[in-house]
Amino acid sequence: MAPTPSSMLALGTSAPDFSLPDTLSGRRLGLADVRAEYATLVMFICNHCPYVKHVNAELVRLAHDYQGRGVGLVAISSNDAQAYPEDAPGPMAEAARALGYPFPYLYDESQDVARAYQAACTPDFFLFDAGLRLAYRGRLDDSTPGNGRPVTGAELRAALDALLAGREASERQQPSLGCSIKFRKGQG
Repeated sequence: MAPTPSSMLALGTSAPDFSLPDTLSGRRLGLADVRAEYATLVMFICNHCPYVKHVNAELVRLAHDYQGRGVGLVAISSNDAQAYPEDAPGPMAEAARALGYPFPYLYDESQDVARAYQAACTPDFFLFDAGLRLAYRGRLDDSTPGNGRPVTGAELRAALDALLAGREASERQQPSLGCSIKFRKGQG
């Protein structure tokens, strides 16, 4: 099956708000809870996708490198857990603990948040500036499972570094590629 590209939401779009359960803490969290001073990264991921598995270690490194510098991070899974039980809240919490996620891992059961962000694939990254305007969307870097390129996070890191330096992220942005978000039949 061919990978699904991200939809590339328009730059400057305001971050859609949400209120979702965190599979790790059990608390409901919204955009205000994960927002940070300089930037906020909303990541759509899931447990079963090989593209997400390929980048998981870099997501943890990225969080450790940027969270203490005024960047908020949150991961959201919007997959249909009936059809993909590995992406249900229980397994999500287990995976987050096993992988050492230092960010909340929220479950979007209604799939409304994925639709609001126009998220299309996992992983799909949305980086918002201090004013919660979309500054970067697209891929982590040019590595995909099997292409032999190292996972560095270079493209997303460059966008984060630009925002932290008070600059705009480059408008040259490539779509992320991954597994399609598993919307319930008749939705999406």
